[in-house]
Order: sequence, then structure tokens, then C-alpha cells
Amino acid sequence: MTDLLTRLTEMLDDLDADVDETIDLADEIAASGDAAMLPRLQAELDRALVERNAYARELLGGVLAAIGGPDALPALLRASSVDLGDDQDSLAAEIVDLVQADPERSRALLQPLTDDDDLTVAHRAEWALRFLPNA
Repeated sequence: MTDLLTRLTEMLDDLDADVDETIDLADEIAASGDAAMLPRLQAELDRALVERNAYARELLGGVLAAIGGPDALPALLRASSVDLGDDQDSLAAEIVDLVQADPERSRALLQPLTDDDDLTVAHRAEWALRFLPNA
């Protein structure tokens, strides 16, 4: 039997997959809270970036945020720094929600990224830090 994450990635790769079913499956995986999926989620998010799949980045980023919490911020920031020509509204909202949910942990994770060698990552980290309460 195909596991849920494999099924999701198959749906994200299938241009004919039902959008509502794909979103429902992503929501189901996110609700599971299964931290064992984090390495695979990260790998699939990385693959989505290489394949320039903005739709997959948004959905996988949301699942990664739901399961990984603030610890997912570095991966989400790096994913967000890749210009795929989309507006990234959902991904940006996930990042802001995580920053505001745990300001101390978020600051500790984001501050070092402001000195990243990739200036796009550094700028995204500075952007995210602006959402800290009393920033």
C-alpha cells in the first residue's frame, strides 16, 4: 500500500490530479503530526525547488510547517528564497505564523540566517524577523 506522503508526491507530480483531493491529503498529513516524515518532506520540498514546482513548494511547505513547527523555519526560508514566479502567499503566511507562535525560538533560528552567504536567504530572514512581536 502506498503511504500518504508518497501518494501526495504522486499527486503533486500529476497535472491531472484533483486539486481538492491533493489539498485534503496534504491537510491529513499535516494533521498527523508525524515527525518521522520530516526528512522526506524536506527532500520532497528540495525536489520541488529543483523542478521549479511552486504548487508543490506551497503544499509541502505548509505540511512541513505544521509538523516541524518553528524548527522548520530555516528550510522554509531557504525554499522561499527561490524565485519560482509565484506570489508565495501561503508560504509567507506559514512563515509569519511560525515566527509569531514561538518568537524566542524563531529569533534563535532566523538571526544566524541574516548572515547567510546567499543574500536572498539573508534578506528573507530579515523580512521574517520583522514579524516578531515587539520587533
